[in-house]
Amino acid sequence: MPNMKAVIFVEKGRIVLDEKAIPDIGPLDALIRVTTTTICGTDVHILKGKYPVERGLTIGHEPVGLIEKLGSAVDGYTEGQRVIAGAITPSGHSYACLCGCGSQDGPGTKHGFKAMGGWKFGNTIDGCQAEYVLVKDAMANLSPIPDGLTDEQVLMCPDIMSTGFSGAESGGVRIGDTVVVFALGPIGLCAVAGARLMGATTVIGVDTVPERLAVACTLGADHVVDFRAGDPVEQIMALTDGRGVDVAIEALGTQGTFESSLRVLRPGGTLSSLGVYSSDLRIPLDAFAAGLGDLKIVTTLCPGGKERMRRLMDVVSAGRADLKPLVTHRFKLDEIETAYDLFANQRDGVLKVAITP
Repeated sequence: MPNMKAVIFVEKGRIVLDEKAIPDIGPLDALIRVTTTTICGTDVHILKGKYPVERGLTIGHEPVGLIEKLGSAVDGYTEGQRVIAGAITPSGHSYACLCGCGSQDGPGTKHGFKAMGGWKFGNTIDGCQAEYVLVKDAMANLSPIPDGLTDEQVLMCPDIMSTGFSGAESGGVRIGDTVVVFALGPIGLCAVAGARLMGATTVIGVDTVPERLAVACTLGADHVVDFRAGDPVEQIMALTDGRGVDVAIEALGTQGTFESSLRVLRPGGTLSSLGVYSSDLRIPLDAFAAGLGDLKIVTTLCPGGKERMRRLMDVVSAGRADLKPLVTHRFKLDEIETAYDLFANQRDGVLKVAITP
């Protein structure tokens, strides 16, 4: 069996480029030759040991590439076709999928399901920071890339764009809403764009990095708040004349941003949480109005599947959102350790890096 280059988790603090066998495919699978991928913040959590995965696993969950080989039962695709697959790869036939929650299509247990169950690439199966990646349930997950779109134009669709947009969708953003997004990393920036597309007429972005505040404005933020310039809750309440916001999107995953999101909601408002939390959260009595404020807290794991990817690429094709500015750095797969060092330490204004095998 020929080998390929792959980025492998070795141990806490160590991810290396090494060789692995090119995977065999089953009847419903497809082998994709990766042409572009990227590094996600979750990959950094894996590197730092904050999110456990098995040693020897290939990391990465944002694939763009060409179909190298199709399983015998896969219909409707051709070898050589340009495709993407979502970071979340639902089977299409599990209980979770049939309940309309394909993101939670995991192995499950007798007593429930594993959170993040639908996230398989680089979590429970080998991922796509490699020359090739195996895509299971190919007919549910491979989405052809429209002619005229480059790899970098669709690179955000598998995860960052899908996750960020879902913050606005799950939050129920309506025409005329005021929305705040706490933390303007790549997901938060996509949440800004998503809120604008959903009809919000006032979008507020909260961060402290000047480059991120500037990108937020290009993606649709009407106001930006530097949390180091003063209490962000006070600044947001001033911007809304004391009314508060209809939807607060929390895109970082800390107690501080979660609590601030609660405190800026209007009565009956919605906190849409996209953060991945590493410790228990505390809900302050006053911010939660003692449970009597008609407030809503919703969570979302990145929606996946081929129809979700088609819709997101249509948004890009139609010019409704230009996410190319999020790709700030480019590396070859051979330079992956340098890319991880830059991204993990957030140097040189990095937002997302494009990795090309």
